[in-house]
Amino acid sequence: MNKLTRLTLAAVAFAGFSSAALAAPETYVIDGTHTFPRFSYSHFGFSTQLSRFDKTSGKIVLDKEAKTGSVDVTIDMKSVDTGYPVFNGHIQGADFFDTAKYPTATFKSTKVLFDGDKPTTVEGNLTIKGVTKPVTLTLSSFLQQPHPMLKKDAIGANASVKVKRSEFNAGKYAPYVGDDVTIDIAVEAIHE
Repeated sequence: MNKLTRLTLAAVAFAGFSSAALAAPETYVIDGTHTFPRFSYSHFGFSTQLSRFDKTSGKIVLDKEAKTGSVDVTIDMKSVDTGYPVFNGHIQGADFFDTAKYPTATFKSTKVLFDGDKPTTVEGNLTIKGVTKPVTLTLSSFLQQPHPMLKKDAIGANASVKVKRSEFNAGKYAPYVGDDVTIDIAVEAIHE
């Protein structure tokens, strides 16, 4: 192997090593105008009710090279939208969300699991009404690409988890009103 070939191979190897070594976590700020956690539950067996929260904030950090990340989300529980203003007030009462004492709910990740370069599950701690429980969010979709309007990198995902509301001291009327609650989070976030 001649000297020029060895130098070229060394330069290519060094460049590959350098770019991997310089890869850094990227931080994305949650876009509150396109992020809406929803929750659904059985209403006396008649139907599945679906409601959402209108105000969510937080950050997502991803390092695709290292296959690591973190998620930190805060939901304004007073922004609940059931589709009926009277019930919005009722569900904020002490029997359910008790927003006077606990105005926010949070999710803080402990581990992000990847399949290739895409996150697939996020393990972490969900806190509602001052009660913290470990949960695993399952991602049904994930996309990272430049935002066509903002001209910045962006990410989006749909995640879900099922919890028992009674475990968060919000179990009034269970089991008639379903104790199992599915939480779906449609999230979009913009690179900082």
